[in-house]
Amino acid sequence: MLQPLKTLFNWINPDWFRFSTFNSFEWAEPIFLYFIPAVPLLLIIRWLLALDVRRKLEIAFFKGGITWHWSSLLRFIPDIYLIAFVMLVLVALARPQRTDELITQYSEGIDIMLVLDTSGSMELQDFKPNRLEAAKEVALNFINGRAQDRIGLVVFAGDAYSLTPLTSDYNLLRENIKSVKLGLISNDGTAIGSALGVAINRMRESVTKSKVIILISDGENTAGNIDPATAAKLAFGFNIKIYSIGIGKDGIVPFQEENGQVNYMQTRLDETTLREIAQTATGAFYRASDKNSLELVFQRINRLEKAEIKESRFRNTQDYYQVYLKWAILLFLIWLFLKSTFLANALED
Repeated sequence: MLQPLKTLFNWINPDWFRFSTFNSFEWAEPIFLYFIPAVPLLLIIRWLLALDVRRKLEIAFFKGGITWHWSSLLRFIPDIYLIAFVMLVLVALARPQRTDELITQYSEGIDIMLVLDTSGSMELQDFKPNRLEAAKEVALNFINGRAQDRIGLVVFAGDAYSLTPLTSDYNLLRENIKSVKLGLISNDGTAIGSALGVAINRMRESVTKSKVIILISDGENTAGNIDPATAAKLAFGFNIKIYSIGIGKDGIVPFQEENGQVNYMQTRLDETTLREIAQTATGAFYRASDKNSLELVFQRINRLEKAEIKESRFRNTQDYYQVYLKWAILLFLIWLFLKSTFLANALED
């Protein structure tokens, strides 16, 4: 019961006349505010014009001059209420408002499959500490920059396995990437086509508008039962884009034996296959010869594959002219009352 009464008489609060309150408003019809200073000015001009023609009662029943008395100021009180009434009406006509705007941003997200080569050649140390560990670190940084996306992981050597399905649980994905190591798949080789086939199988039923495979490999297809070109055509048929990244340098590259001895071997990246895969699946091919260039490749892909951010705005506008209109009505009633009292007929000095 008390709460409705408090709400009903909230307009009586003097805080409505603070400068900070007026400053917080938006004014729908601000032109009326410009007339406010003119209200007292017009009444003053009216009083000055009437000063010469106003009749005064001459009293001659006493000796001496007429002295001023403070009570003569009482006759101005009704005019003050009238001025305040007109000014508040103008404030109400200007329609003070407050608008609350809620902005909601959302994105549909992208499905991304990371396809990571774990074959023996990923042990080579032209990347520090080796190709595989460098690729894992850059992939983890890539995940940290994503939001609202589902990301999965496929690892391959001579065979291919889905280590993590498409998920938005980035903590699980990070743990699985960290667990990838050389020798994880016993059958050595480079089954690029089979790895793409596993990734496509994970994504083919996805209804997301944008589906992406990021393939990281350092060799040519030497294993598996699916040709990379066929896998790329399947990706194109399921509207899946492939970014292929060739990792490693051509030439003599060091690697460390189990006994700690450093040896060297001749390597060459099969760019032709990786380029054809990317071209068929409407993606792009990138060559990364060191860790910095690999990071730049992932940054470029990150910029290219951003989910469209949509924005919804909800505006709630509340008018406060009723507050000042109620005050104006109250002052008008007081003015009418004062016009019927002796204040309206106070003798002038």
